[in-house]
Amino acid sequence: MTGAATTVTKEGLADWIRPSRTAVLIIDMQVDFAAPDGSCALGGCDMSAVPAALAAAERLAGAARKVGALVVFPRLWTEPATDSLVWKERRRRAGQEREDARYPCRAGSYGAEFYGPLPQEGDLIVSKTKYSAFFGTELDALLAKRSIDTLVFAGLTTECCVDSSVRDACHLDYHIFIAADACAAYDEEMHRQSLAVLELNCGILTDVASVEAAWRLA
Repeated sequence: MTGAATTVTKEGLADWIRPSRTAVLIIDMQVDFAAPDGSCALGGCDMSAVPAALAAAERLAGAARKVGALVVFPRLWTEPATDSLVWKERRRRAGQEREDARYPCRAGSYGAEFYGPLPQEGDLIVSKTKYSAFFGTELDALLAKRSIDTLVFAGLTTECCVDSSVRDACHLDYHIFIAADACAAYDEEMHRQSLAVLELNCGILTDVASVEAAWRLA
């Protein structure tokens, strides 16, 4: 973790992420992206960083619920009808659109089930068909109804769905914090580089322990 987050006092962070104004977004922690028998693992992805991120995200969700902050579970939830021609052509050009290739997180499939931290009563589930939790979803409207202007991000993967969601949240003028230890990628260097770019352009890096400490002051 680098930069601005190390200069934030517990008192300052506690004010910035007051539970009444804050939601925790736990992005795409689903079987296909996170489990040993999910499509990414079976496809040869390096899953070594994922278990620690799952555990950290579960701590983060628990801490949020204790203080009354909203917990949101954006999930990839696709069907053949939501696969655009451009999306399929990109996969074809990348060599992914084979007859035996499986789309991850098909609606209702085992691969789309949550894995690691699980939604509980009072949490929100938001289904999406693209990388960003905001693109084509009701998430922004749901947060606005609750007067939420601050987001703490966790999820998979750092450089893809977390990155896309953070950037859209930035464009929508949310205050953004990224719990770096509750995010992961299948390449550690890509994870670090993605966090560095997001810190430079979009939000403040933090970690779950710092969020927990700040909320103890709430």
